[in-house]
Amino acid sequence: GVCLINRLFHFTLESDEDEDLLRKTGNFVSRSDALPKGLLEIKMCKNANHTRLSDAKVTTTQFHPAAQVILTAGIDQSISLFQVDGKTNPKIQSIHLERFPVYKARFSADGEQVIATGLQNKMFYVYDMMAGKVVPVHNIRGLREWKITKFEVSPDGLFLLLIGTSGYLHLLSMKTKEFVGSMKVNGQAIAASFTPDGSMIYTNSDEGEVYIWDVKSRKCLTRFIDEGCLRGTCIAVSRNGQYVACGSSSGIVNVYTRDACLHQTNPKPVKAIKNLVTATTSLAFNPTTEMLAIASKAADDAVKMIHIPSFTAFSNFPVAGKKIIHLAQEMDFSPRSGFFSIATNRGQALLYRVKHYADF
Repeated sequence: GVCLINRLFHFTLESDEDEDLLRKTGNFVSRSDALPKGLLEIKMCKNANHTRLSDAKVTTTQFHPAAQVILTAGIDQSISLFQVDGKTNPKIQSIHLERFPVYKARFSADGEQVIATGLQNKMFYVYDMMAGKVVPVHNIRGLREWKITKFEVSPDGLFLLLIGTSGYLHLLSMKTKEFVGSMKVNGQAIAASFTPDGSMIYTNSDEGEVYIWDVKSRKCLTRFIDEGCLRGTCIAVSRNGQYVACGSSSGIVNVYTRDACLHQTNPKPVKAIKNLVTATTSLAFNPTTEMLAIASKAADDAVKMIHIPSFTAFSNFPVAGKKIIHLAQEMDFSPRSGFFSIATNRGQALLYRVKHYADF
């Protein structure tokens, strides 16, 4: 187990000193070298999971928070880790979960565990990479749900948020996996996103409302109607905390500023993005908040990359007429935006190199 963690971190590109330097100069660098709009310098690499392609839908693709590694999981009842070099992307490890098609998998905030939920299960798995063992989490005291599928990990590493039925959201302690408490929206809770500091949760509902929760008190700070939205489908908060993107059943993605969401009863979006014509099912901001990837799993090639702050789509992605992206299930950017991945229903974790960004 420990050897796996060592292998994971053996692949990191920079030393800690470089990390500090980048952190200190981060804002300065991005301001002087902002991502231009119009055309995106992006090239397709070998699939992230090409050393272990799946014959079933890949539901998860996520980059490790600190190592040059990607996690994939899906309907073939497995979670896999690959080193990302863009050339061969060698497999590090693959774990089979008996009779457990994976609905969603995520690294813990510290990158030492993987949490995986199934399609039809009340229990979920925690893969402890330090100990090298897979632990099933069964009945959680105080939690009344017949199945657990959708969840989010808080960026501060404290909580696991389960999206339950009948409008309920449940907080579990990340450390002990014990039940902490619940929150409730009107209608069904569809999706949720923590703010980058982990202090608040944005949730959207099947009635087109957005709720903002204070994590400590589990109280609703405010709520508003997502403009023109009949049914919320997905939600994402940018890594700098400035923007909130709300996906809907119509395919329109409304982007709001944090300040408008928190301080206005009827906030207006800074942009209504109308590039998708089928329901938006996934959203991903890149770490520098210069791009927003939006996708619908209802049609092939229904992925668009949106430039921020102009909120215009890059015209050269995806490549027109190529039909490479088969029903995008989920998307993620690597920690410094150098790579972008899309999970598809054809068993691929597509991998792209975004050339504007120097590193992983």
